[in-house]
Amino acid sequence: MMDEIPKALSLLAAFSMLSVLAVGGGSAVLPEMHKIVVLQHEWLGAQQFKEIYSLGQVAPGPNMTMVAVIGESVAGPFGWLAAVLGFFLPSSLLALAVNRFWHRLESWQWRESIEAGLAPLAIGLMASGAWLLAKLAVEGRVGLLVATFTTGILILYKINPLWLILAGVAAGLLGAF
Repeated sequence: MMDEIPKALSLLAAFSMLSVLAVGGGSAVLPEMHKIVVLQHEWLGAQQFKEIYSLGQVAPGPNMTMVAVIGESVAGPFGWLAAVLGFFLPSSLLALAVNRFWHRLESWQWRESIEAGLAPLAIGLMASGAWLLAKLAVEGRVGLLVATFTTGILILYKINPLWLILAGVAAGLLGAF
């Protein structure tokens, strides 16, 4: 149990840094999270990271609660607490502080420029997260075909993704994958 404390402190530092970089949401820092958790510290393997991310997507609540599972996997209960506090507390405090003073800057000439610059930055960060997930999740030609088909259907027809998820589950149960 005592060996978990240094790991928990490392988790706290890593996830605190990720927290303040999460412009555009948690998925914006997935590539950096993967780099830190899988490549740098080797706390998890790529497959385990992918599985934890998938679990976060299907579990109720915010998808980035996956950091709790990462923390617990790395350093038990201390890791769970460190990862959750590290990932959610700094960005929450920063958002609170910025919100309290941002409305006072309504007439500031740079406000619109900052907002206009943050939007494409957030989109770019989210796109890099999507690219990482695609590299981790899409395996083989069938996987590429399914991912391409799903993306095309969602873009062209604007249907509820639940129907595609259910179709994927059915196909998996029928042995299509």
